[in-house]
Amino acid sequence: YDRVGGVGDVSPRICDTQSNSRGFSDFCVRNIRQSGRGRRLIEHAEREMPGMMLLRKNLAHEQPLEGAKIVCCGHITAQSAVLLETLTAAGAHIRVCCCNVNTTNNKVAAALAESGISIFAWKQQSEQDFWWCIEKCIFASSWQPNMILDDGGDATHHMFNDFNGTFNLIKGIVEESITGVHRLYQLAQQQKLTIPAMNVHDSVTKTKFDNYYYCRESVIDSIKKTTGLMFGGKQVLVCGYGEVGKGCCDALKGLGAILYVSEIDPICALQAWFNRESLFLR
Repeated sequence: YDRVGGVGDVSPRICDTQSNSRGFSDFCVRNIRQSGRGRRLIEHAEREMPGMMLLRKNLAHEQPLEGAKIVCCGHITAQSAVLLETLTAAGAHIRVCCCNVNTTNNKVAAALAESGISIFAWKQQSEQDFWWCIEKCIFASSWQPNMILDDGGDATHHMFNDFNGTFNLIKGIVEESITGVHRLYQLAQQQKLTIPAMNVHDSVTKTKFDNYYYCRESVIDSIKKTTGLMFGGKQVLVCGYGEVGKGCCDALKGLGAILYVSEIDPICALQAWFNRESLFLR
């Protein structure tokens, strides 16, 4: 392992502390020297997100998040980096970790660290690394979080189960994923959720736009990158015909795949039948 750039499988957390060009070192990423390439990825994402950039411009003057100290646990991509930097522009102090051990873009993580954001994330973390990064976001010198921005509920439940005193000082939770929302509902049913929580997953913009249009492109792109296969003429089974399933079917048909759909919900199954998908009922 190179002290200024990771190589091999050694975890960055057990190696020498890195620092950015201004001497800031409250972060842990794979290779801070990749920040230039990560910044170019973020700038490209900003051009594709004019609404977010306009919001950032307006919030920078108003500073509505001044005093907010947010634990952010999500996928570290160029697009999520635009959101994170918008939060800081609006006055928030944030500490960032990843919600999935394999989805972090190391270049983007380095760019966020170079900009002065406390981020603890790199691709292909071990389970020990994963929980260590979450705890680094919960605890730090002169730091008491009062909000959680979560994807999957790991940060929320880790704080609830292991650091309940800190959890009780939280003012609000924002949860993005269906898994995290279900976990919050379980706490609410047990009358253990004493903090306001916002269910982003079930919002119209998430279910009707992100689930359909974004997944229509990202899921197929990920499969092609990981397998190297062409879809033309392939027989593909899509499990579920909700918004994500519909988007995937549309994309796969455009690539010439032969589609089969399995579905347990009768309404979604009927929609699949009307759209002339080969259907398996469960």
